[in-house]
Amino acid sequence: MRFRSDIDIDFADRSQILSHLKHIKASIHANDTYTPHATGVYFTDIPTDPWTNLASLDYKEAEERGYVKVDLLNVHVYDKVRDEEHLLELMHTEPNWGKLQHKEFFEQLIHINNHYELMQLMPEPVNSIPRMAMFLAIIRPGKRHLTGKTWAEVAKTVWDKPEDDTYYFKKAHAVSYAQLVVVHMNLLSSSSVLE
Repeated sequence: MRFRSDIDIDFADRSQILSHLKHIKASIHANDTYTPHATGVYFTDIPTDPWTNLASLDYKEAEERGYVKVDLLNVHVYDKVRDEEHLLELMHTEPNWGKLQHKEFFEQLIHINNHYELMQLMPEPVNSIPRMAMFLAIIRPGKRHLTGKTWAEVAKTVWDKPEDDTYYFKKAHAVSYAQLVVVHMNLLSSSSVLE
């Protein structure tokens, strides 16, 4: 049995960490060309193209062979986070969930900003991290059919893998993204950011 992983790590500026770590950029093979993967890197040895310094295996083939790709993501929200203590404060402060009803506020939020109309189709409000995680899952094509259902109905199947392999969110990703939305809501609501 092969080890499979999907590791994403968020940074305000990923180049800062990459400048200190030996790594090889992951690649995508399409149309007989290898191009850099937008976020993926390897921290272990992997066959490399000497001309491009990219992994010489497509990231999907590399995974099949047991290589572990790590996605380092630039997330602009963290630009406004002062330090770890500030981040923890933003994470543990209950946001004003009612602000999600205001289109102007909603459209500023990371991960959900383009889905205001979809949010309006939900019969119950998003007022917790679990509900935000389920909403983030409904945005994906594999779970879009759950739009308009109650959260109790959504919860029954939202984390099940679709039989047709349509793109969907795993629970761990959705909950992490929901927590980031909360951080962003609290940042946008804080007077220090609005000044």
